[in-house]
Amino acid sequence: MKTDMTKGNPMKIILLFSIPVLMGNLFQQFYNMVDTIIVGQYLGSKALAAVGSTGCIMFLVLGFANGIAQGFGVMASHAFGAKKEKLLKHYVALAIILTVIVSVVLTIPTVLASRQLLIWLNTPDDILVMADAYIKVIFAGIFCTMSYNVASGLLRSIGDSKTPLYFLIFSSVLNIVLDIFFIVVVKAGTAGAAYATVISQGIAAVLSFIVMFKKYDLLRTSREDYYMDWSGIWRMLSIGLQMALNYSITAIGTMIFQAAVNVFGSQVVAAYTAASKVSNIATQTMPTLGTAAATYCGQNLGAGRYDRIFKGMKSCFFICIGCAVLAAAINCFVGPYMIGWFITSPTATDIDCAMKYLKIASVFMLPLAWIFAYRNGLQGLNKGLVPMLSGVMELVSRLIAILALSKPFGYGGVCFADPAAWLTTGILLIVTYYVWEMRMRKKIQS
Repeated sequence: MKTDMTKGNPMKIILLFSIPVLMGNLFQQFYNMVDTIIVGQYLGSKALAAVGSTGCIMFLVLGFANGIAQGFGVMASHAFGAKKEKLLKHYVALAIILTVIVSVVLTIPTVLASRQLLIWLNTPDDILVMADAYIKVIFAGIFCTMSYNVASGLLRSIGDSKTPLYFLIFSSVLNIVLDIFFIVVVKAGTAGAAYATVISQGIAAVLSFIVMFKKYDLLRTSREDYYMDWSGIWRMLSIGLQMALNYSITAIGTMIFQAAVNVFGSQVVAAYTAASKVSNIATQTMPTLGTAAATYCGQNLGAGRYDRIFKGMKSCFFICIGCAVLAAAINCFVGPYMIGWFITSPTATDIDCAMKYLKIASVFMLPLAWIFAYRNGLQGLNKGLVPMLSGVMELVSRLIAILALSKPFGYGGVCFADPAAWLTTGILLIVTYYVWEMRMRKKIQS
């Protein structure tokens, strides 16, 4: 069911919209986690480290692709908020065309360069082959991943956050079945986990588009909607590329972090991989809030309802506090038990390395929540430059922290790199938003 976010209580609308998105994000983490658990339990800790070592490269490439997909959704939300149905259909058509083009452009070079990227990241020799086998399949399936995210973004742009959830649940269950089939039965190794992920996402994408076209006439395209509109293409790509570059800049910082961790050997890599999985689960309320903020701001910007934007972002500020407290509690109190999900019979060293990261990160959960809420809110308001620059600040802050702390404090020092990036970036984004709001209030009053 579509939701008009230009009416009703802002906090209630944001929270109700967020619930299915959160469930979807948790299922996304769930089937990523299942990959990791099955790999760790059936293929061993080295295979787990291999899959984990690809995370930052995946974030770089898939984050770029999904950032573009989110940009398409922002443009659609503007058209929906402005009640311009014909323009909305045209944006859907352009999104489909651009998805095919972007997928092809990204797939070929990433598949060819995957091994070299892993080498540049100081991936340990004993896990390099397994890591490359996994990431090559993931990159070959970029079209499946991006298509699903485009369909989900278009559905969410009109306020429907439930339909993507239903197909993601189906996809998650299918992923588990395929994981067992490819890893346990076929014995395809780490590549088997990647096959399961790509196939399940591809099926979710197909089903999402089919239902989207059948369920919503305002999203159903016809031949007349597919025409060359360079200004429309530029608008969609400009927002999409800003979001994509932001993901990629952040991912480069994560790659630097991963390279710093890789220096300490495969055991520490496996422990950090487990910790990052726990942290990803604990912080899922944050990207959920970001998705809601972008859709909410996009619809209300299209409708010219600045008063509602102010109220909605104020609500997001308070929701951020709750998200931060919840994430810190999960990391510190549930984290020690969750580590065993990813590492078979974890040693004291494994648990110590994983918990060191989780405890340090937990102190800085609030600025991380600000990043998701205010970065996405600003992007929904077509203010993409500062969010993109915030990615640069995040990268620089992380790099400075690693260079300053890794040698004197070892792995413990490296664990402070993420929090340093979150703190500086979160402050920049929240200040930027409230400066914009103050200026808009003065403009409206004058």
